[in-house]
Amino acid sequence: MKHAALLGTGSCLPQKVLTNNDLEKIVETSDEWITSRTGIHTRRIASRGEENFRLAARAAEKALEMADTRATEIELIIVATFSPHMMMPSTACFVQAEIGAENAFAYDVNAACSGFLYGLDLADKYIAARPDMKILLIGSETLSAHVDWSDRNTCILFGDGAGAVVLSGSDSRGVQASKLYSDGRLWNLLYMDSPESLNPDLVQKDRQGCHIQMSGRDVFKFAVRSMEDAVKKLLTQENLTVDDLALVIPHQANVRILNKLMERLGIPVDKVYINVDRYGNTSAASIPIALDEVNRQNGLQPGDTVLFCSFGGGFTWGALLMKW
Repeated sequence: MKHAALLGTGSCLPQKVLTNNDLEKIVETSDEWITSRTGIHTRRIASRGEENFRLAARAAEKALEMADTRATEIELIIVATFSPHMMMPSTACFVQAEIGAENAFAYDVNAACSGFLYGLDLADKYIAARPDMKILLIGSETLSAHVDWSDRNTCILFGDGAGAVVLSGSDSRGVQASKLYSDGRLWNLLYMDSPESLNPDLVQKDRQGCHIQMSGRDVFKFAVRSMEDAVKKLLTQENLTVDDLALVIPHQANVRILNKLMERLGIPVDKVYINVDRYGNTSAASIPIALDEVNRQNGLQPGDTVLFCSFGGGFTWGALLMKW
């Protein structure tokens, strides 16, 4: 059976850089406070002309160029996002029009920060059925539009950006296995309300507003435990150990979460790619942005086994193995 393998990667980050010192002028915080708790120094913030679908399209074009693939060859576009350009149409449809992928069908996936992993698993299923299919998978977010800039516990964390991959079938490389999970009972630990209902009978009581809300301490504990469990179960299923991994590319949420997770898994720091210090938490975009950086730095060799892991609102979480 063929698996979804990478033909090319791309990423796009907004031009504007928001530093911790800049945030000191917005909320009661400090560079030392932010750095010690999150490991984040800077993040990118979208400006006019850098809407979600435009960031996604630019990342897609770079991935298509690396893959030596025309947009018209793409048959499916999946965009993982929870900060879409519009509620309808999907961001994927805007991307399709922007890059001229006239032969593709397109839709969005919302699994919060786990969206890119869910999308990889989906793409692998399509390609198992149609091995010659070419799929464009994008993680793209403009979280700056959904942050309460007066809340120092959340506004320091998030940034904007997009990462993309072009996928097609391969016998010898690509997605090997995944373990994906959800638990809707924990939704209130990390969530964002929808726009206020125009139907008075459906108006939510005690609605806090359409911005990210998080119970930080609870999220930290659950994120570490859930990703650790998913990774261990996946490695056991595939008869692998951490020694078999060439690189781990985790969701870039918080360096303290990453350090704790790697400590519990026994994975050395030199096997983990981290860029949260430069971009903050870009949700569904974080893994594909990191993957593109690794790829363009020639950080992986043919045959290497790569582990991805993530968690996000929903709660959603999981792990996925890919052979390079």
